[in-house]
Amino acid sequence: MSVKVREWLKRMDLLHLTNHDDRVAIDKEIESWTGIYCDDAIDRRLINEDEFEKIVRSILNRKKKRKETAPMVT
Repeated sequence: MSVKVREWLKRMDLLHLTNHDDRVAIDKEIESWTGIYCDDAIDRRLINEDEFEKIVRSILNRKKKRKETAPMVT
């Protein structure tokens, strides 16, 4: 998991909204957008804070939708 992603989440007060799986998904999404390792992409400023927040929100929204559509277990 990316150290920089964790730092940015903390700095933007979003860390508490994510778990390990979310952070791994954020890493992968950044790598998909930029084509390089997420820490390097952040260091090289290939992604800005607005784009980062957009990625985070999309990951969190996906998780929320999965929970809403999951069948209830009785």
